[in-house]
Amino acid sequence: MSEEPAAATPAQPVFTSDVQAVGRLHEAYQRLREEMARIIVGQDEVIDQLLIALFARGHVILEGVPGLAKTLMISSLARCLGLGFRRIQFMPDLMPADITGTEVIQEDKRTGQRAFRFLQGPVFTNVLLADEINRTPPKTQAALLEAMQERNVTVGGVRHELEPPFFVLATQNPIEQEGTYPLPEAQQDRFMFKVFVRYPSYQEEYQIAERTTGGDSVELAEVLKREEILALQDVVRRVPVAPSIIHYALELVRMTRPRPTDPRMQTNGSAEGGPPEYSTLDLVNRLVTFGAGPRAVQFLLVGAKARAVIRGRKHVSTEDVRALAHAVLRHRIITNYAAEAEGYDADGIIEHVLENHHARPLDEAADAGVEKVLGS
Repeated sequence: MSEEPAAATPAQPVFTSDVQAVGRLHEAYQRLREEMARIIVGQDEVIDQLLIALFARGHVILEGVPGLAKTLMISSLARCLGLGFRRIQFMPDLMPADITGTEVIQEDKRTGQRAFRFLQGPVFTNVLLADEINRTPPKTQAALLEAMQERNVTVGGVRHELEPPFFVLATQNPIEQEGTYPLPEAQQDRFMFKVFVRYPSYQEEYQIAERTTGGDSVELAEVLKREEILALQDVVRRVPVAPSIIHYALELVRMTRPRPTDPRMQTNGSAEGGPPEYSTLDLVNRLVTFGAGPRAVQFLLVGAKARAVIRGRKHVSTEDVRALAHAVLRHRIITNYAAEAEGYDADGIIEHVLENHHARPLDEAADAGVEKVLGS
């Protein structure tokens, strides 16, 4: 009589509690900063925002001139996280199949039969650098953005799942705009953050010159494993947010929306005595064509959760929301010609909104015990 197969052993949880996971992520964050500092000089804020987006399951647009080590930064981060990394150089002749993969006919030499076989494209990785995404036609851009949104690609009517975590960082060159295909606003909205990579300071550039002209090479240590990253992404989603913080983020986003002149853009109205439906700021109503949509509120809150956890906290504060406002909102606010004439860009509008938006008093009854929810 044949033996019955042994029952499968259930997978052991990566962390014994959410509190332990918060401590692990905070510790890993400190180590990641140390490891990245061995090869990347400065850019601390950029690295922070990349990590926040990763643990919040978001994607990032990086904008900066050539030569600021964007590719090195991203590939180094992937090594420290033990994740696969690939880079696509976007060009005008790049086709969707060059990203997603394609089906080819192969012949079995033994039987002589032919069959289709799917060859995976570079999108099948964990960390994907889409270099100069605005240099490829919309059809190819859409193929990548579909993979970002759905976490899978469909080729020949067959759906192929992407292995989590899947993290896309798209770069744009702000200098050369001729012959480019700027991302439409609706597609930019799928990116959680838009991050500016700026020039280093004098001292930082001195260190870059000193390090890169020597012969020493740096081996980066793996700080987190893939299984830990997936578990930590789940923990970030469970971080509680007080009702007053949700109201704060919601009101902040709604203050970026000008009073519409087109009836089709109006809302369904608000309850009597509730907050205004549109911005009450004259600057916004004069200089902004379209404000941020509901996805901005979602990204502000989940990003604030990730920011809180990597700093070792189990709850979100208004400071977490304010710290991410520029990265979340700058590619969702569309200014008009009057803004350009007066020297305002999206960041200037956001700064004005932050200066005029104050947190409402905490509702102690509603907020009570929020910090104790995680791991309770």
